[in-house]
Amino acid sequence: MKPKPYILPIIIIAQFACTSVWFAGNSIVTELAQATGFGEELKGFILSSVQFGFILGTLTFALLMIADRFSPSKVFLVSALLAALCNLSLLLPALSKAVLLIARFGTGFFLAGIYPIGMKIAADYYESGLGKALGYLVGALVFGKSLPYFIKSLDVASYTSVVQYTSGFTVAGGILLWTLVPDGPFRRRSKKLNLKAGPDLFKITSYRKAAFGYFGHMWELYAFWAFIPFAMYSYANINQITLPVSVLSAVAIAIGGVSCIVGGYFSQKYSSKKVAYFSLWISGLCCLLSPLIFFLPAWIFMLFFGIWGMAVTADSPQFSSMVASTVASEMKGTALVLVNCIGFAISIFSIELLSYLTTVIPSYFVFLVLALGPIFGLLQFRKTKTN
Repeated sequence: MKPKPYILPIIIIAQFACTSVWFAGNSIVTELAQATGFGEELKGFILSSVQFGFILGTLTFALLMIADRFSPSKVFLVSALLAALCNLSLLLPALSKAVLLIARFGTGFFLAGIYPIGMKIAADYYESGLGKALGYLVGALVFGKSLPYFIKSLDVASYTSVVQYTSGFTVAGGILLWTLVPDGPFRRRSKKLNLKAGPDLFKITSYRKAAFGYFGHMWELYAFWAFIPFAMYSYANINQITLPVSVLSAVAIAIGGVSCIVGGYFSQKYSSKKVAYFSLWISGLCCLLSPLIFFLPAWIFMLFFGIWGMAVTADSPQFSSMVASTVASEMKGTALVLVNCIGFAISIFSIELLSYLTTVIPSYFVFLVLALGPIFGLLQFRKTKTN
């Protein structure tokens, strides 16, 4: 059965709107640190708190098999409303450090019902051509994460505007998807809870390889995104120039959405494995070349980060497609949520490591450590053909 033509655009719009709260805190991290008395050295905790929330959320969703036992559209709606509420709590009059971290943690927790659930909904509609569909969907995720930076870059925007707009978009996205996208024709509901589902999934060789490749990708991705502003400020300081950091950071993140979509089309012709393989190669090479780029002309620096921003995201939907294709229909939601859970747990370590390295080594060496992720991911392809 061919899905109605509006289904994928609605999922894409909803994903874009709802994931805007993800980097809302990151885009105003300086203002949040000042409002609560956090020092510069504690910014990493602000950045990581949403990741911790997402990890616990995905772990909870995976253990309880929520994505496979309940209506994904309803789960998406409830999660969007609660994520928006947590995000709005950043506007409380007396924002303490504890409330700030709990708010960001809560936002991350309920994003577990948005990002992987959105992919589950797409998988329920598109058994064939899933790589292309997820290319659009993850592209929407990337655009959504860049949105707070664009809002902040507007002259009329303020600290509170970023929070208000992203929360409003999230509510609207949840309602839109729940109203117009019912459960898909390929959905197979799991009728009982299986607490051994996770370990059983990793016994599947193809699932395990796809998951491990995704984990290597995740070591690099979120640390790269989180520290793009740091790279921009560092380049400006080294070269004694002024840069529009918010705008450039938004562009460097958003351009990855384009590569997700383009990669989705390439997956139709060359396969998801090949797209993921070559994306890892390019992003890994960017990691290794990163120390040199801080001493080159500004246009080369910007072009380099544009290429890196595209390569670092292009493999994400393809790994998700590979994961979904290895399991039965009634386990796809749990399979996707589980790899997200572990992948984001890995991203915590890379974010915190980069946060520490910014205080002990020259800024132009910081991004070198991200190469460990692509190298590990590429090793998974040595054990299987990139057909």
